[in-house]
Amino acid sequence: MAVHKRSQAEGVAAAAGGGAVRRHRLAELEQRVVSCRRCPRLVEWRERVAREKRAAFRDEEYWGRPLPGFGDPEASVYILGLAPAAHGGNRTGRVFTGDRSGDWLFAALHRTGFANQPTSERAGDGLRLTGAFIAAAVRCAPPANRPLPGERGNCLPYAAEELELMPSVRVIVALGGFAWDAALRLYGPIRPRSKFGHGVELLLPDGRFLLGSYHPSQQNTFTGRLTEQMLDDVLAQARHHATNGGRA
Repeated sequence: MAVHKRSQAEGVAAAAGGGAVRRHRLAELEQRVVSCRRCPRLVEWRERVAREKRAAFRDEEYWGRPLPGFGDPEASVYILGLAPAAHGGNRTGRVFTGDRSGDWLFAALHRTGFANQPTSERAGDGLRLTGAFIAAAVRCAPPANRPLPGERGNCLPYAAEELELMPSVRVIVALGGFAWDAALRLYGPIRPRSKFGHGVELLLPDGRFLLGSYHPSQQNTFTGRLTEQMLDDVLAQARHHATNGGRA
């Protein structure tokens, strides 16, 4: 599951000659994610939520399946969240789309030049990301938004594959402590282990940077623990590293 360090020559060769192949493999990975049934508890929950629905969305057809990553295949910034919301991504079929956390994230991505529009309501609504790719550490909506360790372990190989297929990624932005820990697990034991914090950055073994940000959850945004400026600053920090540093 670990993301292995490549030589500079290998990275150049992959970027120069493998674009079409990598896009094809990303599409294949997306299909494998969508059809995944590795975690019985998550399968039961996501499908039950899709059947019973929330009253406000009773006329909508829920996605009710795992969510693949979304964004620019040539992204330099990879944004990792926790898991889809039961009535957000599990409803709309796109990560961070259709819930309050997504409202904050996509507005910030628009302000910082990564998204062509500030809102995301459903798949196919015209949203495009440039230079950014978004994924979740756990691809199915979990009960009470709390995945189990084994469920995280089942899902992390998908993020590892995405990162291997996107050699242009120079920065990983972890939204919350769960995503931070998941990102570190992608690289195996890292000593000393850096503690999560907003704005904390860590140089990873393959030359990429890991940046921490508080998750744009309602609890964090309503209480002011995370402000628009704080989120914008982390994304600007990510762009700086992607442009001036990051992967060797």
